[in-house]
Amino acid sequence: MLKEFREFINRGNVLDLAVAVVIGAAFGAVTSSLVDQVLMPVIGLIVGGVDFSNLGIIMRGRDLYDSVPEAVAAGAPVIQYGAFLNTVINFVIVAFAMFLVVRAFNQMRRRFERPVEAAAPEPTAEERLLAEIRDLLAARREMP
Repeated sequence: MLKEFREFINRGNVLDLAVAVVIGAAFGAVTSSLVDQVLMPVIGLIVGGVDFSNLGIIMRGRDLYDSVPEAVAAGAPVIQYGAFLNTVINFVIVAFAMFLVVRAFNQMRRRFERPVEAAAPEPTAEERLLAEIRDLLAARREMP
């Protein structure tokens, strides 16, 4: 079992996957920051100064809390549809960025691929016979 595990770990794909997960996590943090701190304030300003991250429905004790973040901090049941909206926008940005990366990779791969030359087809029986005759005639001319 240890040998199988070592073989599994030594495969190149496992290392590639680990690198992808780490880079993906870092990329997720960057896009979350982009959504939360750059895009959502602009969108909120366009739609009338609404901060989407503070949007939500307090399910119990609405009169006890002044805001959704306060209710969340107190542990009250809250449907945070603003945070969900931020997450959806974050997902769309990540998906679009991944689409652009894959698209660029495919274009580069097509550009650098060499066309595969088709193997010459086997000569027919007639072509082999003609080649043999040609070789015999050439050998006869070379004789003194």
